[in-house]
Amino acid sequence: MLSSVSAEAETLYVTGPNGRFAYRRFGSGTGIPLVMALRFRGTIDHWDPAFLDRLACGHDVIVFDNLGTGRTTGVAPTTIDGLGAGLVEFVVALGLTQVDLLGWSLGGIVAQAATLQSPQLVRRLIVAGSSPGGGVPDMPPTDERAWQVATKPVNTDDDFLYLFFPETDEARRLGLASLRRLDSRLQSAGHAPVSADTVQAQLAVVGSIGSSIWDRMSELTLPILVANGAHDVMIHSFATYAMALALPKAKAVFYSDAGHAFLFQHIEDFIREVDEFLE
Repeated sequence: MLSSVSAEAETLYVTGPNGRFAYRRFGSGTGIPLVMALRFRGTIDHWDPAFLDRLACGHDVIVFDNLGTGRTTGVAPTTIDGLGAGLVEFVVALGLTQVDLLGWSLGGIVAQAATLQSPQLVRRLIVAGSSPGGGVPDMPPTDERAWQVATKPVNTDDDFLYLFFPETDEARRLGLASLRRLDSRLQSAGHAPVSADTVQAQLAVVGSIGSSIWDRMSELTLPILVANGAHDVMIHSFATYAMALALPKAKAVFYSDAGHAFLFQHIEDFIREVDEFLE
């Protein structure tokens, strides 16, 4: 079995004013650190290790649990500004003066909020399978089934396949392979699931974002890469297109045969896009 630098990375801790943050740091150890923010109900154990390992070949990668989530202490924020501030607090606690950010799903909105709060801290931003929150004109609504499935107490493989991958044989095959790569971390004794209180806090975030970030797109003047799968049932890919129109310095990438978890379905191709963008 091939070794995995991300799967073998030790869980570390750093303390900020509002909590003790759990994180893992691995990879090249050189260049601008790449800090990554994760999805609704996600923890540092939910990043696909194959994706992380490939990123680590050329980047100093940092994954973390935000306040009140997983292994991190403190109270889970109930606003997007609170989550953004948690990300900034974590980066400052590490003593970093400049970072690149990659946010997936809810993490993409968090990364935008953090960048608006501390623009001097962020060199480049990657927003994957995400949106600026609410307020996007003509934005197609999310199907009710998606949120019904996403908020179930426990999700099955079929749930995750529906939420993250299109209903094609190839996408399901790649989706199952990605889910199995998560098993080692998620089934370990040290895994800390997201608590029911944190899930409710994150739902409050989703329900209260409004148009606050969309209305400030022009302020995000740094280079930004936005990307999504064309068949995203969680956050319609129209949001990615709309962001590309509204942002001053954006590049958009779409995958026609993928959905919300396109970054785990097209690992090699998307990492090439990330490498080129960050270089």
